[in-house]
Amino acid sequence: MKTAIACLIALGCGAAHAAFPEQPINLVVPFPAGAGTDLTARTIAACMQTKIAGARFVVLNKPGAAGDIALSYLAHAEPNGYTIGIVNTPGIVSLPIERKRNYSLESFDFIANLVEDPGTLSVHADSPIHDVAQLIAAARQAPGSITVGTQGIGSAGHISALLIEQAAGVRITPVPFQGASPASVALLGKVIDSSMANLGEALTFARGNPWRIVGVMSEQRSPEAPEVPTFKEAGYAVYSGSMRGLAAPRGLPAPVMQTLADAVEQCNQDPAYLERARSSFQPLRYLKRDEYVSRLKTLDTQLRQLWKTNPWLL
Repeated sequence: MKTAIACLIALGCGAAHAAFPEQPINLVVPFPAGAGTDLTARTIAACMQTKIAGARFVVLNKPGAAGDIALSYLAHAEPNGYTIGIVNTPGIVSLPIERKRNYSLESFDFIANLVEDPGTLSVHADSPIHDVAQLIAAARQAPGSITVGTQGIGSAGHISALLIEQAAGVRITPVPFQGASPASVALLGKVIDSSMANLGEALTFARGNPWRIVGVMSEQRSPEAPEVPTFKEAGYAVYSGSMRGLAAPRGLPAPVMQTLADAVEQCNQDPAYLERARSSFQPLRYLKRDEYVSRLKTLDTQLRQLWKTNPWLL
């Protein structure tokens, strides 16, 4: 009898502490399928499945409201490791600043950063605008007449547009979409004059399409597109873009966090993952948790100051 009870206790303890994962891991993506963030999610998910024994990842696209829908969903999921998500800057930082949300940076446990992708501005290949100088001249000649597709108020594209206005002293008209992919469709259909997208997205959209990247918002020209000049070269200090990293709801058990973080680190040493990212124009920037959180906190300080000087954003 005692032996049977001991066995039951042992089985119970074994069930309570079963190895992670026992079920599929949902990876929440805040933008539609086909966008750069979605590509990053699918690339890292495919690799992490090979690093975590028994793991199977399911990508869940939850687009809308500049990423707000997905962030809210992720923040309030059970913190057990079976729901994690891709989070983007500036949205993860800017949305709680912009308006009262049911989450903040403190609502998440951050695992690692994956990608740092500079912003770009693109036009249709038929556009008379061929460079940054012509874009600024057109915006100055007719304030507000140039439309630019963004991913919503507070998104990377929207903040990039704001920084262009500040740097050049012009006014352009942001047009919000649910992600870079629908904005690209609008640009190719000539519904809008220009579109903001991260470099990896812009290079993907440009494949086989009448698409012209006017400028990149980085300190130096990108190795992924060395022919594209920077805004800095045109005389405008505009630096913007998006970091994409992995996060989970606050309260993730330490062993689960370690399992996920170790898998990301192993992927960043995996030649197949590195090549897949390179061939799909994903500028990798692996940051471990502490450095990633530090960058997010710095950005939080910068954006709070930006919102103070632009109260109409609130």
